[in-house]
Amino acid sequence: MYNLDDLYLGFDDSQFTADLSRLEQLLQQLENLPLAFEQQALKEVILKMEEIQDLSRSLMAFCGLNTSADTANKEANRYQYQLSQLFSNHAQTFAKIEKYFGSLEDVETLITGDEILESYRFFFEEAQKEFTYLLPDDIEEVLSKMSLSGGNGWSSQYRYLTSRAQTSFEGKDTSLNELRNMAYSSDQKVRKAAYEAELKLTEQIADPIAFSLNNIKSEVLTKVELRGYESVMDLTLKQNRMTQQTLDALLAAMRQYLPAFHKYLKHKAHLLGHEGSLPWYDMFAPIQTDSSDRRYSIEEAKDYLITLFNRFSPDLADLTREHFDRGWIDFLPRKGKVGGAFCMNLPHLKQSRILTNYDYSFSDIVTLAHELGHSYHGLHIQDHRPLNRGYTMPVAETASTFNEVLLMHYALDEVSDEEKIVLLESSLSDLNQIITDIYSRYLFEEAVYKQRPEKFMFADELAEIMIDAQKQAYGEGLDENYLHPYMWVVKGHYYRPTLSFYNFPYAFGGLFARGLFAQYLQQPEGFV
Repeated sequence: MYNLDDLYLGFDDSQFTADLSRLEQLLQQLENLPLAFEQQALKEVILKMEEIQDLSRSLMAFCGLNTSADTANKEANRYQYQLSQLFSNHAQTFAKIEKYFGSLEDVETLITGDEILESYRFFFEEAQKEFTYLLPDDIEEVLSKMSLSGGNGWSSQYRYLTSRAQTSFEGKDTSLNELRNMAYSSDQKVRKAAYEAELKLTEQIADPIAFSLNNIKSEVLTKVELRGYESVMDLTLKQNRMTQQTLDALLAAMRQYLPAFHKYLKHKAHLLGHEGSLPWYDMFAPIQTDSSDRRYSIEEAKDYLITLFNRFSPDLADLTREHFDRGWIDFLPRKGKVGGAFCMNLPHLKQSRILTNYDYSFSDIVTLAHELGHSYHGLHIQDHRPLNRGYTMPVAETASTFNEVLLMHYALDEVSDEEKIVLLESSLSDLNQIITDIYSRYLFEEAVYKQRPEKFMFADELAEIMIDAQKQAYGEGLDENYLHPYMWVVKGHYYRPTLSFYNFPYAFGGLFARGLFAQYLQQPEGFV
């Protein structure tokens, strides 16, 4: 597990108790501040919000990182709920302050001459855009309180069920994360058996997870209607500061190149001995060469990444070394640990923490590079004012994907022709994920939001929607007899009550990063 000592030594740490008490005091002080339309009053509110932002970040991160490492951690879950409840109790205060920021007149005059307030010019501009969608203070409080047992509660159920799920595989208790990692095995029999075991295991937990998905999406739809957004997509685009035209252009580009990925998948099927299309269980299969079975220890992954990143920018290499040496990465899969991978920035500490489910393959090194890209993004925002550190999801997925492109570019320069085959296929596989699979996930979520107002979708119905989305996206590239009807069970992105369509940002980031990388190759000096 990652080292969290720079946050707190434990839930019995006196500093944790003191900070929790201090947060309660700050929230009460914020509630009592006058919301006057003059510079000093505005600055006092901003400074108090900054202090709350950094302190709550420490407390919430400590709880969240602990529950991600072990969803059954009782103390972490208890304090996480307590913190959520604390903020919920002050929802009216935050609603009043958001309206205060949004209703400021002649902002330029108010902030001129004060360095701190001037740094928040964009922040105030965004607040004025969001002002239209705020509800009366008492309703904001009710929504906040209801979300604790609503969307947030259903999300917690999802995380708990998927992290605790396990089955017997080859005589050994095996978690869902471990089964999914076997998709990269060099043994086709193992890949197929793991795929079949994964389908059985996800089917066993699909019914309660269907309730999570339906109720989270229902809550989102209700809030969208109450706040006056045209649709969930309207909310999503505003959150991401994107226009519908930009999204349409992105989706059109993805659809245009789907046939190229279908061709790739069919050729891979041929190389793996299949007649026709590729079965799902072989999508991540390594193309067999003498080097395709290579496994990378954690120490080898560290040396590999540091060496390659140092060619781009020494500060990226230093950041990578620090993460490995200081224990800021939780590497290995285990029961109770959430699936996938993420990076949590802790800019007020000038640090980040990374969680992966490392399985010693080159693909896992790419995942580490991706998450270290998020951390590198964090490095470059950590000196911003606390309320200016937020960013949209398409931007969030740009630095991370840039790291993947960078890694592959340098790696190809240093390997034999045989190894290049392995790396190029890995790169194509990753591209297939951010274009073809992301498109299927987008289609699935679009269909769920369309149908949810009319009915509750049981697990078998959600499976049908998923299969239909995969058929549309993968076309003739995949064998229709071997798709994955329960991908909606294993992708946690669907279960975040405050973020919908957390899929197309990966495609945006992937394509934008490649454009940036092309510019870097043309003019590397001064790029960073």
